[in-house]
Amino acid sequence: MTDQGDRWTAEQVLDLAPDDASRKAGGRLGGAGPWLQIGGSASGSVWGLCKGSGSKPYRTVVDLTGPAYKCSCPSRKFPCKHALGLLLLWSAEGIGEPAEAPEWAAQWLADRAAKAARPPGGRTAPVDEEAARKRAERRAARVGAGVTELEQRLADLLRGGLAGQEQAGYAGWEETAARMVDAQAPGLAGRVRELGTIPSCGPGWPARMLEEAALLHLLDRAWLGVAGLPEELAATVRSRVGLPASGEGEAVRDRWLVLAQYDTVSPDGRLTTRRTWLRGSAGGRPALVLDFGPPGRAPGLALPVGLVLEAEMRFRPGSAGLRADLGERFAAAVPCAEVPVGVSTGAALEAYGAALREDPWLESWPVVLGPVVPIPGELGWQLADAEGTSALPVPLTGGGRSRGGLWQLAALSGGSPVTVFGECGHRGFTPLTAWQPGSTEPVALS
Repeated sequence: MTDQGDRWTAEQVLDLAPDDASRKAGGRLGGAGPWLQIGGSASGSVWGLCKGSGSKPYRTVVDLTGPAYKCSCPSRKFPCKHALGLLLLWSAEGIGEPAEAPEWAAQWLADRAAKAARPPGGRTAPVDEEAARKRAERRAARVGAGVTELEQRLADLLRGGLAGQEQAGYAGWEETAARMVDAQAPGLAGRVRELGTIPSCGPGWPARMLEEAALLHLLDRAWLGVAGLPEELAATVRSRVGLPASGEGEAVRDRWLVLAQYDTVSPDGRLTTRRTWLRGSAGGRPALVLDFGPPGRAPGLALPVGLVLEAEMRFRPGSAGLRADLGERFAAAVPCAEVPVGVSTGAALEAYGAALREDPWLESWPVVLGPVVPIPGELGWQLADAEGTSALPVPLTGGGRSRGGLWQLAALSGGSPVTVFGECGHRGFTPLTAWQPGSTEPVALS
């Protein structure tokens, strides 16, 4: 975290929690209810007064450049639930306009700045690029140590075999994830937690666990050799590990068509993620905008499917050029009067394969298919090219869609070719939005 313009996601905030209890408590405080006062500065700090059980509210301040935390609560956990709740507010919607910090927060921040600027011997000096470089090197060293430890954990997993993972339970993986948080690699922590949940996911889990372990091993090796990677791939690796993006990405102004929007909830219910897919009308570039909501609060961004908005997208470095933040809007959104042009199933696979070269950990790629025909069968659903002999399988679950959406798609088709937008990945194609023959009205598949 560097400043209010480069916010972490709620997932990265919660990965800072020292344990599950802190994550849950911090999630409950990630709403406006218990906060009597919140604020932030343009230089990279947030603060708040949280109404506690005592007569005095707790004073909480976070220096985002560390991150570092200060709270008047008696908790010995670091960060405490109040700091986590404040960070969740900041990650979800920001803190508002930059303001002057209250005295109790300003003093702590000033002390930190003075300490950071004080060289050996006690004389003060301005913070320079050399100091920033050394801090980055220290963090890289900590991440590297965490990666080395994780590699040993994966080696032990394969040496002992996967068969005993159902009985081993999740606690060991949670401990490993906590070590990754200590190593300042929240992205690795999240992937470790996902890996630990696979043995409880039903039939076929050993194959899925081996796949995910291999991808995690690949990410570890990529980090250890990140200095020799092409810049775009190196940016992707840093992002996947959990480091904030360095520098600003490309800004693209276009008329953006909203292709799909849906929410998913994390398995523990701590986080709601809203995914919004858009495509530039002029350049054809896809964009994925993510928005997050802590427990009890829906994400704030709402863009109805089928609207076109003239706006600037600020693309983040890495991640195959998909992740973007919605910037300035230049006109009111209007309904799209055209059906987007689709491609064949073969072209969809080629596009996903090309994206994997830029981001090997990419689970899917946005594609408009068409014309295709939905076909149910004994082995599952498929989307077959209207002209040709190729098809893409449709996974039973994925993309936040239910199986009922497939029957909805079949009803829209009636056996005729349709245009479908969805996510094409290694398990097949997940349909999200469809256009009925002869209609420009999009239908979001439930």
